[in-house]
Amino acid sequence: MKGMKRGVRMSKPITDKKQQVTYLKERLEIFLEVLDALDPETAELEDIDRLIQMMDDLEDKMEQFNAREQ
Repeated sequence: MKGMKRGVRMSKPITDKKQQVTYLKERLEIFLEVLDALDPETAELEDIDRLIQMMDDLEDKMEQFNAREQ
């Protein structure tokens, strides 16, 4: 996971509920793939930090989606 840079996604907001759920499922699947590929014996602090950042990003996106409902 070394050298991974956080990409910036510049696209229009997802307002359709079904698309929002699909987006969140895809992001969670990516998280699980990264987690599965992580070797506990060789994992470094930056690897764990990246996982935490991925979860924070997912939480932020869920909050954005919820705010769009109101």
